[in-house]
Amino acid sequence: MSTYILVITVVGLAALSMAWVPSLLKRTFISYPIVFMVLGMLVYLLPYELPQPDPIWQEDYVVHLTELIVIISLMGSGLKLRRKVSWKNWQVPLRLVSITMLLCIACLAVLGWGVLGLAPAAAVLLGAVLAPTDPVLAEQVQVGPPNEKEEDDVRFSLTAEAGLNDGMAFPFTWLAVVIAVAAGTEGGWFGDWLLRDLLYRIAAGTIMGYLVGRGLAYLIFQLPKKTSFPKAQDGFLALSATLVSYGFTELVHGYGFIAVFVTAVTMSSFEPEHEYHVEMHDFINQVEHILMVMLLLVFGGSLVFGLLNFLTWQGAVVGLVFLFIIRPLAGLIGMLGISMPFHEKIAISFFGIRGIGSFFYLSFALDKIDFVDANQLWSVVGFIVMVSIILHGLTASRAMRYLDYRRNRRGKLQVPGPVKNEPS
Repeated sequence: MSTYILVITVVGLAALSMAWVPSLLKRTFISYPIVFMVLGMLVYLLPYELPQPDPIWQEDYVVHLTELIVIISLMGSGLKLRRKVSWKNWQVPLRLVSITMLLCIACLAVLGWGVLGLAPAAAVLLGAVLAPTDPVLAEQVQVGPPNEKEEDDVRFSLTAEAGLNDGMAFPFTWLAVVIAVAAGTEGGWFGDWLLRDLLYRIAAGTIMGYLVGRGLAYLIFQLPKKTSFPKAQDGFLALSATLVSYGFTELVHGYGFIAVFVTAVTMSSFEPEHEYHVEMHDFINQVEHILMVMLLLVFGGSLVFGLLNFLTWQGAVVGLVFLFIIRPLAGLIGMLGISMPFHEKIAISFFGIRGIGSFFYLSFALDKIDFVDANQLWSVVGFIVMVSIILHGLTASRAMRYLDYRRNRRGKLQVPGPVKNEPS
């Protein structure tokens, strides 16, 4: 049997099942990433000659595949958001991508160096790759499509955080690379990193994202009203916008992840009620699902073929401490002083889902320079992503339903019905 035919058949069946699996699983407490990860494990246990995923993933193809999935997911996340960008509306996600993310990076770097015995550069890299909340696997805790008008604080905060910090983790990934390159050399590297990798690339990503988003919004929504310029009708424009925004920004050495999300938010802010937003979101969401299924199958296969071979009990403990203690506490610290029910703060802090973005950052850094601790890093990151998929996948739907119940109940108590006239 041809290996190629077998592979496209498996991928086709998995992608086909996405037409029904998410809807069927809404009746349960299981998320579909769990299903496809386990399916990948089972498929690779079958006695067929499938191409074996490298236990310690080859960085070249992982970089490009995860990169594509993340930028597509960032476009979808940005198109869903409806709140105007202001400090008042966005203060929770902005705190999460600054205070919370920095605390997570620092704590993981210390644990990586002190407990796992990683080199300083590898310890910083561990913190950087696990800091961002994943936009790809977090659909259960994100806001709905653009035609769903309500955006509760929990879903909005987690969606906006996932969109923002997938770009904001880049400077710290570069910091790990710079530290590794500069080991044993004289100083001066920190100033270069600060000006180039932190300040310039963030600013370039933000500016380019806004310019591309503003230009596309003009072409889509404003120019057809003023002239005979044809109206955009196809949802694939969202994919084109993703690639254009990312490509232009990377050409000027900015952060393309930031640019794509800013482009999406800028476009969604123009005529937010327009039905074309829904069409663009639906198309980009379908593309994201197909690519995600492919990567989850490969991830499941890599778990079978040895991705966790270099995981020690100390690495497992650090991973569990991060998911159950560090991220929740860092989230609560980041939201200190914000007026919000405590149970909603707990939900935002707990559902810091780790996933495809972490794979991208790790493969990106390892593609730039060889880290001595690369095998251990892959095993620890793979373990944390696996646990996050299972842990958050089993709890997200129940938690969201509970929060919706509490929110609706509170709304009913605050808005009483009409008072009936009592008989005299």
